[in-house]
Amino acid sequence: MSSGHANPIKAILLALGANFAIFVTKLFAAVITGSGAMMAEAVHSLADCGNQGLLLLGIRQAKRPPSDEFPLGWGRALYFWSFLVAILLFSVGGMFSIYEGIHKLTNPEPLKWPWLALGVLVFGIVAESFSMRGCMQEVNKARGSQSLWTWFRETRSSELLVIFGEDLAALIGLCLATLAIGLTMLTGNLMFDAAGTIAIGVLLIVVAVLVAIEVKALLIGQGMEPQRRDELMAFLKSRPEVAEVLNLITLQMGPDVMVAVKARMQPVASDRALIDAINLVEAAMKAEFSDVRWSFFEPDIAD
Repeated sequence: MSSGHANPIKAILLALGANFAIFVTKLFAAVITGSGAMMAEAVHSLADCGNQGLLLLGIRQAKRPPSDEFPLGWGRALYFWSFLVAILLFSVGGMFSIYEGIHKLTNPEPLKWPWLALGVLVFGIVAESFSMRGCMQEVNKARGSQSLWTWFRETRSSELLVIFGEDLAALIGLCLATLAIGLTMLTGNLMFDAAGTIAIGVLLIVVAVLVAIEVKALLIGQGMEPQRRDELMAFLKSRPEVAEVLNLITLQMGPDVMVAVKARMQPVASDRALIDAINLVEAAMKAEFSDVRWSFFEPDIAD
């Protein structure tokens, strides 16, 4: 089943609005309560706002037209900015959280106004849930019948991948911070607050590594999603002008795709007829696969 077209900008804007509101409330609560877990969550939300800004910049750059210097356009700029988000902001946020947790272990400070902190975290969970819901709507459009894990491993939409990882980490992190502060209130043991802060840091780093691995593959140069490539291959084989597909190379360029085809064509009466047959195949291919922006078609008798 072919996947649909997601709107990553919608998911990014939803996440940006939610994260900024959450950051302001978390920072206020962290200053009042002195909670390390809350401060870690505030830094996390601020980093998330930066994430969305860089992703929007990447989307804007990806729309630049091709030129002599960049003949295949700027589509892969999305992967550069997505990689920076994963490495710099996620990892820096994670390392800061671990540092804050270790600091709380060695220099414990009693929580002030813990109920305020819990109230802010509950607000954050509600706001982040709305953002996650919007993100999942776009993910579900993109993944079609694929499992969530298969989509995560095979998607070529780096910006949607980052937003999904970010929202998931934020929601789990909020739950961890709520649990840490709740246990600290119940037991009076400040170790729970410190442990929660460290757990949030580990969570961020794990998400950063998983997202970075996927975006790195796109930076190196991945082809179309396997399912889409199979559909393209089946389409080419079904064309009456094509006797045999000898080779098919695809390259994902952000939202666009480059395709190179080597095929044995059906016998025709003249060179002009061969050119017309190739043009028919290319036009039909671009009409069926709207993301194919560049196509190079080579007729041959063997690969």
